[in-house]
Amino acid sequence: MSLEEIKHQSDLHILKSIAELLNEETDLAPMLKGVLKKLLQITGFTTGWIFFIDGEQGAHSMVAAENLPAALTYCQCQPMKKGSCWCVDKLQKGKLTKASNIIECKRIEDAIEHEWGETEGITHHATVPLQSGKETFGLLNVASPHKKQFTSNELALLESVALQIGSAIKRMKLTKKEQEVALMQERNRLARDLHDSVNQLLFSLTLTARGGASLTEDPDIKDTFSMIGELAQEALTEMRALIWQLRPKGLEVGLLEAIKGYGEMLGLKVHTKLTGVMCLPSKIEEALWRICQEALNNCKKHSGQNEVFIQMKVSEKSFEMNIEDKGCGFDFEKGRTLYSVGLQSMKERTEALSGTFRFESKLGSGTKITVTMPY
Repeated sequence: MSLEEIKHQSDLHILKSIAELLNEETDLAPMLKGVLKKLLQITGFTTGWIFFIDGEQGAHSMVAAENLPAALTYCQCQPMKKGSCWCVDKLQKGKLTKASNIIECKRIEDAIEHEWGETEGITHHATVPLQSGKETFGLLNVASPHKKQFTSNELALLESVALQIGSAIKRMKLTKKEQEVALMQERNRLARDLHDSVNQLLFSLTLTARGGASLTEDPDIKDTFSMIGELAQEALTEMRALIWQLRPKGLEVGLLEAIKGYGEMLGLKVHTKLTGVMCLPSKIEEALWRICQEALNNCKKHSGQNEVFIQMKVSEKSFEMNIEDKGCGFDFEKGRTLYSVGLQSMKERTEALSGTFRFESKLGSGTKITVTMPY
């Protein structure tokens, strides 16, 4: 067997091993870390890292790394998390479309200049975009000590591996989208079932209690039927609120309409004001909807008022929402832990999307919630 045939067989073995690993993993972060580790093991390269590039904001983040030199792991990998570099800049400008030799690593140069640690002989790296079709997700970079040039065969192999990774990322994104759609369909089904069964039974119970009260002159029995009717009506209101949470009518035609409709269902008058043009990603819109639901529920239960004021401001890169009531409020010091499960849930939803959540309340002066999110 010739050297060329041996090399071909070796490349096929590498691609097969990578493909098997990609097919086994279902979570993105473990997949990228595992495939990077496997790639280094079977190719002989010593160091590698993967950047993800935010398609909308252009920011990069390191999502996987193996055997980085001390100079790049300085202060919890700060050299890899901040600042620009040639490979990221070229990708963002559309000048990096295939596997390439990067002459020198700017991050290594910065690390040497600032004396952040040993480079362990790494000065250059190969870089290849992670793509699927016309969609680009990030960069795969590999390096070895004292290696300044990658051969065309090595670059071709890295390009094939990167295409496999890109296809796997695309598959996972599509799978996640399908799961979100399936979840929404299940919510809609459950909402329909609750409306058609439990909701109707509770409505029938209120009518039965009303009829029973009218058929007797006994005050105790009348009071019993009246209490049953009130409890059934209260349960009916709670059930309708639950159905709204599962399937928010009006959200398909806009967040503001859904919020107003939910407020009306609770017996609240919701005043809204929008500054800017609102065209938010679906995940942010749904999070804001859930936050508003919880805030309106709290207002109904605790504020003692039936009016809520919601202001939304949309800028080029961020969204801000203020939810305020003029109710009784309560003493709350800034910096204290949010003791309410509902408030904590709102905070977690906000921070899950890299947003900030602020809560203000003062006895006799109402309550204000401010949510700010990048997008």
